[in-house]
Amino acid sequence: MIHFEQELDALKQKLLTMAAHAEQSVRTALKALVERDEALARRVKSEDQVIDHIEIEIDEMGINLLSKAPLASQLRLITVAMKASRDLERVGDEATTISRRAIELNAEPQLKPYVDVPRMANMALEMLHEAIDSFVRGDTARARAVIPRDKDVDALNKQLHRELASFMVENPKTITRCLHLMVVSKSIERIADHAKNVAEEVVFLFEGRDIRHPGHETAQPSS
Repeated sequence: MIHFEQELDALKQKLLTMAAHAEQSVRTALKALVERDEALARRVKSEDQVIDHIEIEIDEMGINLLSKAPLASQLRLITVAMKASRDLERVGDEATTISRRAIELNAEPQLKPYVDVPRMANMALEMLHEAIDSFVRGDTARARAVIPRDKDVDALNKQLHRELASFMVENPKTITRCLHLMVVSKSIERIADHAKNVAEEVVFLFEGRDIRHPGHETAQPSS
């Protein structure tokens, strides 16, 4: 039993390592965009490969632990870690998307000062950080507080898309750059979605409640 608990702790630590890489990957991609640094943007791909590798390790660790007949609470931890790793892997993918668009945008004159994009990114990254921290602390109130913040990121994404659409109408020469920025904005919005998913999984882990669909919550045994 002691060895099994050690394996569970190793799984948690592996997830935290993955989260740190995912967060750093997004920060690097955004810095490359804002500072117009192509070399920095190209680093994101190698970081994504690290994230992908950790996801595979977590899957292997999880499958091994599932084969040992875990208790209900242990089973939740294993399944939550595996699900959260998928969300973190997708965060890494979105960082790669942002970095690719940054390379394209950096080759052209800057369309506008980057204000909304970094603001959106900071909001999404704060959500992700809070979701992971709530996992570490077992703080479901903190996890629940993350969830409604996704709507703020959604609203900012829509606002930016409207602004960029106006740019394209007013000056067709900006279309390509506007489309690249729309993709960047959408990637950030998806990162917030993944942070929300992780927060919901944290609630499931510690409360045994599936809150993904309001009005249809389900509870799991606590043993």
